[in-house]
Amino acid sequence: MAALYWNQRQDKPQEEERKRGMKALHVVGARPNFMKAAPVYRAMAQAGHEQTLVHTGQHYDALMSDVFFEALEIPAPDESLNVGSGSHAQQTAAIMSRFEPVLLKRRPDIVLVYGDVNSTVAAALVCAKLGVRLGHVEAGLRSFDRTMPEEINRLVTDQLADMLFTPSSDGDENLVREGVAREKIFLVGNVMIDTLVRFLPKAEQLFPELKKKLSVDRYGLVTLHRPSNVDEGAIFLPMLEVLSELSRELPLVFPVHPRTRQRWAAELEGAGPGLQMIEPLGYLEFLALQQHASVVITDSGGIQEETTYLGTPCLTLRENTERPITITHGTNLLIGRDWEKLRRGFYAALDGSRERKAPPPLWDGKAAERIAATLTK
Repeated sequence: MAALYWNQRQDKPQEEERKRGMKALHVVGARPNFMKAAPVYRAMAQAGHEQTLVHTGQHYDALMSDVFFEALEIPAPDESLNVGSGSHAQQTAAIMSRFEPVLLKRRPDIVLVYGDVNSTVAAALVCAKLGVRLGHVEAGLRSFDRTMPEEINRLVTDQLADMLFTPSSDGDENLVREGVAREKIFLVGNVMIDTLVRFLPKAEQLFPELKKKLSVDRYGLVTLHRPSNVDEGAIFLPMLEVLSELSRELPLVFPVHPRTRQRWAAELEGAGPGLQMIEPLGYLEFLALQQHASVVITDSGGIQEETTYLGTPCLTLRENTERPITITHGTNLLIGRDWEKLRRGFYAALDGSRERKAPPPLWDGKAAERIAATLTK
């Protein structure tokens, strides 16, 4: 099957390829993917390429998924796989089995995958089996922690990709060390910053009403979603206790992931009054809160990047990060589960003693344009 598909593509006259432009297929499945795919989709459209958007449905809650298409001004998906939740193996297998017929039907010249979620590695495996060219946007990031499912997804996808678009120079170094040919690697910058730059003015317009609704003036922002932080009471409950303590000094706004709220409803209800639990927010609302927060406490990779660009102090409740540039060039501080370090970082953020640095190189809102130009060439 793969050989037949590849030979059919190779036999197409090159002149025909040039006339119609490239056929690109984007695969998205979870919230961060949407913010990365939106600027690339827009740049590819401006370059005149034909595009297909496939939503795997890895995140299927409307609050966590569908609203982002509208907010990010990208079209509704051309194909929806509706895989829903499941174990990593179940979800990856479901995406592969449902994506293969879509790929055979759409026959793209290249498939673009984003980030490190199960949708990313599942689509990469199908492309490799069928001989379809693959581009990985946000390639080369490494936490060097193989207990993280995302790290496995990153490693496998980068070995299978034909074009690897990196957000920072450390990504290039990681890939070369792993044996990826340099001619496959393209340092383009961070596409999530493209989305941030485009929509920050709109987010700013929402802030006055959002601030009024939350009844906060000066505040911190909390996000927690990783199973390693929220699944086990021995970890989550001491963390919640420290957050409640800190919220007596500064109100903390906590958009709670539905899964976390369901698991710890009683404990969250009993947290201190300064810890304000709210429903998940849309991208623009959350961006507005990040921009104006005194400090952000998170376990999210994307938020480490966004706060770096915004200059907002970020305390990351993880032992490691695949985005070390947010520490060396940004505002990020790794906390792990050192609650005393969390307290110190929190109070340092409040007194303004941490230095604000310029954004990393190529985090300028033009990464997607560089990707489109590379693909066009």
